[in-house]
This record gives sequence, structure tokens and C-alpha cells, in this order.
Amino acid sequence: MTLKRLLLSLLVLVLLVAAYFWGALSWSYSSGERAGWVQKLSHKGWICKTWEGELALVSLPGSVPEKFAFTIRDDAVAAQVTQVMGKRVSLHYDEKVGLPTTCFGETRHFVNRVTLSDEIPLATGIVVQTPRGAASAAEAAAAAASRQP
Repeated sequence: MTLKRLLLSLLVLVLLVAAYFWGALSWSYSSGERAGWVQKLSHKGWICKTWEGELALVSLPGSVPEKFAFTIRDDAVAAQVTQVMGKRVSLHYDEKVGLPTTCFGETRHFVNRVTLSDEIPLATGIVVQTPRGAASAAEAAAAAASRQP
């Protein structure tokens, strides 16, 4: 009877720990976007390998860039980020709270999508377009002009 009770208690404990990890990995404390330039991305970890990176955020020209540390768990997203390194990007992330070890990642911010930015904002109302953004703007202007009678 005591062995049965011990095994049942152990099983309940394992199920509670598994439910905690599932909840911590599937629930997001917050989600958002950060824009800047990816300046570092590396595949790190002794046993659990994750992609760890830094995004340089520049709020005003001439100011010291702030760094945003992030983690990527999906190799496909890491490949997309690698392709756009050196270009201005927007990273979509989910913030996970309560993960007990660094085996899941070194940061709380888990990137799950990357978007290449078409414009670089310098100040309110002042925007520098990238070559791709300028081409898109030129195509939009040509399309608008062709619709005019």
C-alpha cells in the first residue's frame, strides 16, 4: 500500500512539473515588435542549443545604440534572420516568463518572425527609404498616376 501511494505521488508530481513547463512555453507574458539591425546571432548551448542574438536599436542619429537581446528556438526563423543581417528589420517576439533554466534560451524574448523594413525613420515625419522601399514607393506612385484620368 505504501509503495502504491509513493508511486502515485511521484506520478502526480511529474504531471504537475510537465504541466508547468507546458504552460510556461505556450503562454506569453507579452508580445511585440522591435526594429533595428541584427548585429549578432550565434548558435549556443552545452546540451540545449538555441540561437542567441542582439538587435541594435537606434532612436536618434548620433545616439548610443541600445541593444535588444533575443532568443530564437526555430532554425527556419534563424535562417531568415541570418539572410537579413546588416539590413534594418523588425523582429516579432513573445516574452516568456517563468522558464526555470537557460536550456530554453538565455533571454525572455523569443523571436518567431522577422520582417525586412522598407523605411528608416530619422525623426517625426522624416523618413529615408531603402532601395527596396524606394522601388515600392515608385511603383505605388506610378500606379496612382495611371489611375488618374
